[in-house]
This record gives sequence, structure tokens and C-alpha cells, in this order.
Amino acid sequence: MREDCRAAYPVVLYVLCVAPQRETSAWRPGVPGIVEVFHAHYTEYAYPMHVHEAWTLLIVDDGAVRYDLDRHEHGTPRDTVTLLPPHIPHNGAPATAHGFRKRVLYLDGSRLADDLIGPAVDGPGLADPVLRARVAQVHTALARPGDELEADSRLTLISDRLRALLLPRSAPGLPPADRPLARRLRELLDERVVEGIALDEAARLVHAHPAHLVRAFSGAFGIAPHQYLMSRRVDRARRLLLDGRPPGEVAALTGFYDQSHLTRHFRRLVGVTPGRYVRS
Repeated sequence: MREDCRAAYPVVLYVLCVAPQRETSAWRPGVPGIVEVFHAHYTEYAYPMHVHEAWTLLIVDDGAVRYDLDRHEHGTPRDTVTLLPPHIPHNGAPATAHGFRKRVLYLDGSRLADDLIGPAVDGPGLADPVLRARVAQVHTALARPGDELEADSRLTLISDRLRALLLPRSAPGLPPADRPLARRLRELLDERVVEGIALDEAARLVHAHPAHLVRAFSGAFGIAPHQYLMSRRVDRARRLLLDGRPPGEVAALTGFYDQSHLTRHFRRLVGVTPGRYVRS
């Protein structure tokens, strides 16, 4: 028992004081290559040695984790990204008194190849601010139904950056903007404004690698594919709202997941909610 807790709180509250916190949420999004999304807050729980079939891409938002990988001790400073390879035993325990809060992506081999396993074992902690920000952005997109294309696009660039960090000598340079390729993708997005298109399907249709496709489009037009698609949807939504259609109906007609999905992107691009836009 903890004497400091017993002194500070009544006996009735003591159980709450020492009880370990284990808050978790897990789901499988409709994004290719993601086996599972896992968010957790642990205070006193320690993972025993175990393995995963998938790659583990982890960021810690609060606290820190101490873990052993391949008989070497590692940690997870808040500004780093941790990449644990499949089939390599590891454990994990809180490195601070208040535990840790983490967000994890489990990725299959379509996102990261086996030739990265060795480099990831040697250096699982990646202190790269750009990579850290991108991983956080993917988690934000995955928590919002309807933003799967954004998550897919960002995850493709993350996979590319991980490869460049782990195998810098073999990483290709940034390809120049490929305007014909970018225009073909724009045509696909224009044709499927409402139903949308997955990045891997678009890549197959235009015969390009997904990462190359995202780079080509962003380089040619100064906007990511998912941003372009949402802009087109919001543009259509504005016309329908001015025609007198209710926001819920407009969301369905323009390809948004639901009315809240429409409202979020509408406010971001127009500066006001759909309802306020109509009233003005």
C-alpha cells in the first residue's frame, strides 16, 4: 500500500488512489495496410515479453515507456516515433510515476517491407519532428469517419519517410513534379467527387506508386489529393445549401460521411458552419 495516498485521502477513496488506470480504445479503420488502431493510457501496467505479427508504429503523448528489444533497453521520449518490427520480442512498462498515454498503428507488410526489420531493431526510436507530426495527423484523420483518403495519403508519406530514415543510402530522391500524372489523378477525383476513391485504387488506375502519386499531385497543384477532394465537395455543398437543401441532405449528396463531417470541413474552408452560411 502507498502510505502517501493513505495519508492524503480517506480510506474509502484509497482503492481509487492505488487502482491502476487502463483506458483503451481499439478499432480497425477502412484504410489499406492498417491492421489496428490502438489508443491507451496505463499507469501501472507492464507488458511482458511478447511479439506482434504486424509492425508497431507508436507515439507517446504523455509520460514515457521503457522497453527491451533484442536484449537492449530503449525508451520513448515524447518527441520521438517508435517503430517495432514484427516477430521481434519486446516488453514495456511505464517510465514515469503517472504512467503513459500512447497512440499506436499496427501496419502490415504492404506498408513496410521486411528489409527494414534489421534497421528498426538497431534503431527503433526516431527523433524526427516531421515524422512525429505526420503520425499524429494520421491518428486525427482516423478518428474522423469519412477522412480515410486523408489518412491513406498521409500514411503513404509516412512509410516513405520511414524508409528514408532507416535506409538513407537506398532511399530515392524526391521525384520531380509529374504534371501528366497529377492531371490524371485530378480527373479521377473530379469524376468521383461524391463516391471518392481509395489511394491504392487510384495508383493502380494511373499505373503509379501511391507515394509518387501523392507527391506528383501535391507538387503540381500545391494541395494534397484529399484536400482537393474535400474542396470540391464543399464547393458543391455551398451550391446545394443556397438552393435551400438542409445540411443533412447536402452531406449525403456531396459524399460526406454525415452532417458533422460536412460541418467540420465546411467550417475549415468557409470559416462558418453550413447553417450559419445559409442564414447569412
